[in-house]
Amino acid sequence: MRNLIALSACCLVIGTAGAADPATTPSKGVPNIRPNLAAAAAADKANVEKDASSAGGPKYVPPVRKPRAASASASAAAQREEEARAEAELSEKIAQRLAEMRANQAARIAAAEKARKQKAAKAAAAEVAAKAPPPRVFGTHWTYEGESGPANWSKINSDWAKCSTGSRQSPIDIRDGMKVDLEQISFDYRPSGFNVTDNGHTVQVMVGPGNYLSVAGRTYELQQFHFHRPAEERVNGKGFEMVVHLVHKDPEGRLAVLALLLERGKPQPTIQTVWNNLPLEKGDTATPSIVLDPNDMLPQRRDYYTFMGSLTTPPCTEGVLWLVMKEPVQASPAQLALFSRLYPFNARPIQASSGRMIKESN
Repeated sequence: MRNLIALSACCLVIGTAGAADPATTPSKGVPNIRPNLAAAAAADKANVEKDASSAGGPKYVPPVRKPRAASASASAAAQREEEARAEAELSEKIAQRLAEMRANQAARIAAAEKARKQKAAKAAAAEVAAKAPPPRVFGTHWTYEGESGPANWSKINSDWAKCSTGSRQSPIDIRDGMKVDLEQISFDYRPSGFNVTDNGHTVQVMVGPGNYLSVAGRTYELQQFHFHRPAEERVNGKGFEMVVHLVHKDPEGRLAVLALLLERGKPQPTIQTVWNNLPLEKGDTATPSIVLDPNDMLPQRRDYYTFMGSLTTPPCTEGVLWLVMKEPVQASPAQLALFSRLYPFNARPIQASSGRMIKESN
């Protein structure tokens, strides 16, 4: 189309240029072969006007050339329309692509937020699980060594938690006692019936009712006594070969334990009575027809150490009043050796004193 317009313009220019050329006189001897277009046109116009005048018709009107610019303008308009349509299509595609990108970005943000919330929920659940108390257990088997030993007593039974969390656990190394005028312990022991049980942890002697001690305004009744090897308590770091623990209880359920430290020496009559009546099997109980007097085990001197502690076996109950006699009780090497054949080791390790007050007699 552009080529056709350009060709037409060239033809028009050439025609206009030819019509404007001045009349030239032909060279001498050379005939003028170019027709005088202007003269011919004037003659034609004159003849037409003459004919029209004689005939009474209209004057001569020269033919009007139709402008070619309209065709070019229509073509340009069509091109602009096509460009506008193409631009609109491109804009629509760009808008669609942007919408897709925004949707994808929103989806990624939503996915990241969901993952963050899930992670936060898992972390919160883990924190709750960590704070939640462990499931309760109700084991009953414990020992002094191995997996069921003192370090794991609290894991065997939930009711034994104090064995690891308590702040007043026993035994302790008795040091730096405050020397004061302690009240004398009043003993009201008498010959009583008894039985002897080998319970798998120690030899335990249950004593008949009516045996009491009184101290600090309270009276406690003797329930039982048992043995540990080596002695669980220490005094200023010194250990002893064995110890007897006499467990007492008052009417309100409070406990008081009297500890008699044993050292090698002469035979001890009450201990010998117990050995004479040992059951033949672990778990069995022997009930002799004789009596036993706990007074026979007490030392001559009644000075003692006192402090608050716990049971030294599960459930490691705290709030126990401890009374440790300062003077050891003698037992023969044979008596000590006999127990060592049954229980070579049945002592809980020393526990932290945790700043507790210890008093001792002057």
